[in-house]
Amino acid sequence: MEDDAPVIYGLEFQARALTAQTAETDAIRFLVGTQSLKFDNQIHIIDFDDENNIINKNVLLHQAGEIWHIGASPADKAVLTTCYNKTSNSRVVSCAAVWRMPTDWETASHESPDDTAHNPQTLELLCHLDDSAHGNAACVLWEPMGDGKRVISLADNHALLWDLQESSTQATVSSTATLEGKGQLKFNAGKWSPHHNCSQLATANDTVIRGWDLRTMSQIYCIENAHGQLVRDLDFNPNRQYYMASCGDDCKVKFWDVRNVQEPVKTLEEHSHWLVNCKGGGRSEELR
Repeated sequence: MEDDAPVIYGLEFQARALTAQTAETDAIRFLVGTQSLKFDNQIHIIDFDDENNIINKNVLLHQAGEIWHIGASPADKAVLTTCYNKTSNSRVVSCAAVWRMPTDWETASHESPDDTAHNPQTLELLCHLDDSAHGNAACVLWEPMGDGKRVISLADNHALLWDLQESSTQATVSSTATLEGKGQLKFNAGKWSPHHNCSQLATANDTVIRGWDLRTMSQIYCIENAHGQLVRDLDFNPNRQYYMASCGDDCKVKFWDVRNVQEPVKTLEEHSHWLVNCKGGGRSEELR
């Protein structure tokens, strides 16, 4: 039996932000955020029908600005976060916010990928995660096994732990960690570990990977020169608590045992282009 043909979904605007909607248990669903300087940006809600090998979509407006990162609440499928750029006083500022999808978006008829969305609805702003004292927001990370009430934002050289209250309409910073050292240090990426009662965070700045204990907001391990060039992404194996993957501009994927970070467990060098994303697999073998 031949494999099904690949399903391709095209967007009108450029897009670099993608996430799976893990709180949705009845459908295979992804959220994609667009980047456009001239038009209102969009959140594309993409449902994959694996039985018929087709895609259905809905579109919501994201009028705040071009989207650089998107995250879905693990507890409420209607709630998401975005990091986006906006212009303020003639300069570009990176912001973060929590949004809710309109309550009736699912009742609207799905459109085929080739159709144009007519009169798309707009996301409802719940609260901002902006703290101008800590710089520009790069990404927002939801507590992976939580109830949707805690997120971490990475802003320049600060990691901010937020508590979401009043149905996510209010956000307060409960604790912070600061990346210290010479030069203008800045977080490239981060991942909240699903293990250890969600008490650990891994971050990347330039070529360095660091682990943090969120209970004390202190550093617990450091991998100097983890990659030869910029580290772009990190992820944990969901089934093996000490294993992590990383990728970057050196075209390599590396696998780490965070109990002993002197050398990677394994290195993949088959890629000929820089790598911007890596994902821990659902099977324990995938990050061995």
